[in-house]
Amino acid sequence: MGPGAKTLWFVAVFALTTAVVAPSADADDPSFLSFGAGYYDFEDDDGALDLRAEFRSSYKFLGVVKPWIGVQVTSDIASFGVAGILVDLFFGRRVIVTPSFGVGLYSDGDGKDLGNTVQFRSQIEGGYRFDDRSRLTLALSHISNAGLGDDNPGANILSVYYHIPLTRFQD
Repeated sequence: MGPGAKTLWFVAVFALTTAVVAPSADADDPSFLSFGAGYYDFEDDDGALDLRAEFRSSYKFLGVVKPWIGVQVTSDIASFGVAGILVDLFFGRRVIVTPSFGVGLYSDGDGKDLGNTVQFRSQIEGGYRFDDRSRLTLALSHISNAGLGDDNPGANILSVYYHIPLTRFQD
């Protein structure tokens, strides 16, 4: 299965999960400022450090889907501005799984040429929610042009995130 097919498969699973699984989270879960660090293109010999900053909104549409926007940069000066949707799935009060999907603009800098400026990111992350609603998660993501370019090598990234609830900055 090629990277384009993988992206389409993820979208189908994401849509099915959104339609079938109802999150058991509190309705007042806050917006987050999220920071991540990881290993970009870990399956390649020329991997790089990946750093991320994202805003994850508390706004929900279709009852469970939330928008997010972010930026990624690598130690090879590659950059990716991306926006998309996510669903927070809670298992009890502490365990959270978040599938997400986004589309954005990519510049390879001195890093890996992904074959097109337009790229798609599919991601699954799982982690722990603390009493103050901050979260620590581990994420696996894939960036691909979904066949928009003649070449579509894709990149897999393993990241650790810390999510800070924006309610921490109120009052």
